[in-house]
Amino acid sequence: MKDQNKIEETTSALLELCSKTIEESGCTVFTLHQDQSEPMRFLLWERFDDEMAFKQHFEEEHTKKYVELGLIEIVQVSKTGAVNK
Repeated sequence: MKDQNKIEETTSALLELCSKTIEESGCTVFTLHQDQSEPMRFLLWERFDDEMAFKQHFEEEHTKKYVELGLIEIVQVSKTGAVNK
């Protein structure tokens, strides 16, 4: 998060992003988490069916609108997969 004075605004915008993104085709998880010890740190836990769905997410109007707000900076992106035995 860029501005500590905008925690409420950022939280509200992220929750709106979550509610719209979870409705996208190919998105099965999109939840917001906030660090309990550092309230300015947020984590979006996301799961898309495939790379195409993930890329399409950034073409959606609601995603573009959120990014334009400039409320956060992306610190880390991880691509993971399930470990099956």
